[in-house]
Amino acid sequence: MNAKPTSIDTNQPADDGRKPRSDGEQSRERLLHAAMRLFAAQGFSKTSTREIAQAASANVAAISYYFGDKAGLYQACFSFMCQPEPDNIALFAQPHFTLRQTLEGYYRQMLAPLLAGEDAQLFLRLFYREMLEPTGLWQQEIDNNIKPEHLALAGALSRHLGLEQPNDDVHRLAYALAGMAVQIMVGRDIIASITPHLLATPEAIDTWGQYLVGFAEAMVLAEKSKLNKGKA
Repeated sequence: MNAKPTSIDTNQPADDGRKPRSDGEQSRERLLHAAMRLFAAQGFSKTSTREIAQAASANVAAISYYFGDKAGLYQACFSFMCQPEPDNIALFAQPHFTLRQTLEGYYRQMLAPLLAGEDAQLFLRLFYREMLEPTGLWQQEIDNNIKPEHLALAGALSRHLGLEQPNDDVHRLAYALAGMAVQIMVGRDIIASITPHLLATPEAIDTWGQYLVGFAEAMVLAEKSKLNKGKA
């Protein structure tokens, strides 16, 4: 899950140096935020457009105006919070990167959702709901984002391992490296209950990233050692 949530601020002040949003833009964002909360809590099928409009203090007709229908609004929730996949890949799959730079960039984009605070939890719950009650967007996320990022990581690992292309062992390694970050996001509630300070601040999350880079580097070097022994 490599999507990056964008924090939603429906009360942006007009004197912060940025152009104030129009009433229409604010109404659209209120609808998005309300929809994300309701979709995450109830799922797509059990959430009505009337509920969303009421939660957003908007007219039901506004959903049709901005999103077409409920399915369009659901799609917009994911699109609004997701950073385009090529931007993620650029952080770690540069051909001149060292192994450490590759891993630092990879975990930076993987852990980015945790930096969005309350919106991160909302975003993850929305994804969990989609996985439990798929509408087709989860498969779309796999095809459009997760698969390209996995293949990019596998390709970068192959380069660091001296291989021309990924083999099954490299794919297993790539899944294992991703799994360490996914476990933190999926187990966020568990970590918050047992050791809340480990996710309490951006600095704490940065420390997680440093540890993951160290763990991952050891795993890659172990795989490289195994390959070298096989060649001997």
